[in-house]
Amino acid sequence: MTYHTVISSPLGGILLTADDRGLTGINFQNARGAKNPRSGSVDSSAPFREAASQLGAYFRGELKSFDLPLSVGGTPFQRSVWKALGDIPYGETISYRELARRVGRPKAWRAVGAANRANPLPIVVPCHRVVGSDGRLTGYYGGINLKEYLLKLEAAAAGAKANRRGRA
Repeated sequence: MTYHTVISSPLGGILLTADDRGLTGINFQNARGAKNPRSGSVDSSAPFREAASQLGAYFRGELKSFDLPLSVGGTPFQRSVWKALGDIPYGETISYRELARRVGRPKAWRAVGAANRANPLPIVVPCHRVVGSDGRLTGYYGGINLKEYLLKLEAAAAGAKANRRGRA
């Protein structure tokens, strides 16, 4: 069985999709190329309570990493890239070249970029943390403005936490 729901966020509506094993997709409804729920999918918020709760905490700057059951396909290479994305610390960025190095394919930075674009779970699998080798914001299916928003959100939350630690 497949399920879907749309939740509200500071980025507009976000379509969440899942199967019986876990979350299968996150889609920004205000983005160019926004997807619709799969035909035959059941519209129900029940399977998404925890995902919606964790995403809400993330957008409030309270959650740094997600703990959700995921159900993603992809090739072995894509899955290795998506796993490496999860290892990028909250509030930090790396380049596509560095990501390619981390997955053991240092010359495959274009393939890493393609795998990054194919990530079905943006935010939860933080593909927004990958930038150009010169630090510029490049490619994000939701648009550069969404990528910039997510990076600023994380930088502000990480900075606020560091400031609180410094005063303790």
